[in-house]
Amino acid sequence: MISTRGVTVVRSGRRLLDDVSIELNPGTFSVIIGPNGAGKSTLMKVLSGEMRADAGDVVYNKVDVGVFKPAQLARLRAVLPQSTVLSFPFTALEIVRMGAVAQGSLEPEEQARRALAKVGLCGFEGRSYNMLSGGEQQRVQFARALAQVPDAVENGEARALLLDEPTSSLDLGHQISVLETARDFALAGGAVLAVLHDLNLAAEFADQLIVMRRGQITACGPSLETINDETIARVYGIGGTVGRIPARHIPYVLPQSRHR
Repeated sequence: MISTRGVTVVRSGRRLLDDVSIELNPGTFSVIIGPNGAGKSTLMKVLSGEMRADAGDVVYNKVDVGVFKPAQLARLRAVLPQSTVLSFPFTALEIVRMGAVAQGSLEPEEQARRALAKVGLCGFEGRSYNMLSGGEQQRVQFARALAQVPDAVENGEARALLLDEPTSSLDLGHQISVLETARDFALAGGAVLAVLHDLNLAAEFADQLIVMRRGQITACGPSLETINDETIARVYGIGGTVGRIPARHIPYVLPQSRHR
């Protein structure tokens, strides 16, 4: 559904992305991992159409992303940014309703209520967004994204969720819930890309794991092929022991101090 070829972004003489090529396919949950400054959020912005690459191509369903008008892109993909700051006293329902309106819903309020229910925020509709906890705000923003692309496939075309650190402010239960909801979107035929720092959550949920370092992709594939001791040492500069959960053969990581 979304692909990049040779994408390069240069700012102030520094290559934030260097010849990056990836494929985000319908029905697939892809996860980007990597250290701070690896280029993960920059890649998200390029994929969403928010930032233009200095070289290379970004294509949605075989059409260059630059061809689409903002309203058209809003129907193809929803973006959950790393952080959102609001100065106006919007309610939770008003925030989520914005996503439904961007999608062109004829019933934006009802669509917004359904999205809030999906993230466990029934009864929060009239609450002031700025009075919510950080985790509750994160879930409201996730609900906004869900209201923007309520169906994984529309008129035979897959849609995408682009989630930049969607679990950063959440407790463990809500981390799992948000990622399960995103996985359901992928299982319904949509494409999901998430940036995660928790390697164990990444291994659990990713169909495709994309490892980034210094603006480049250093590994890409299933978790079993990409998460290993060598990758942890090379990408993060620390020791780490990668094991396997016997029942499901999912990798898990036990980070180790540099000073042992």
